[in-house]
Amino acid sequence: MAPKYDGFKDFVLDQLSDLHGVSCHAMFGGYGLYCGRVFFGIVHKGRLYFKTNAATAPRYREREMKPFRPNAKQTLNTYYEIPLDVLEDAGELTIWAQQASNL
Repeated sequence: MAPKYDGFKDFVLDQLSDLHGVSCHAMFGGYGLYCGRVFFGIVHKGRLYFKTNAATAPRYREREMKPFRPNAKQTLNTYYEIPLDVLEDAGELTIWAQQASNL
């Protein structure tokens, strides 16, 4: 069976084209984003989430972004959704991805 086309995943990869070593692998019913061997992001149901820590998570929460919830019983509090204005700005998205992949 051929993989289902995911235009959003392709858009995210295009936006991150300046990030050296970025790759994408199917997982969780979505995709995991890697920079080299570092897992830093999740593409799931038309949304993008980046890994956070104590220093970076407040920036996401201040913008009222939510953590990744793959289902009603599970929440990954270290991965937060990317704000739409950041997603649409390839340069800014690359900066946020670099910060997520350097944690």
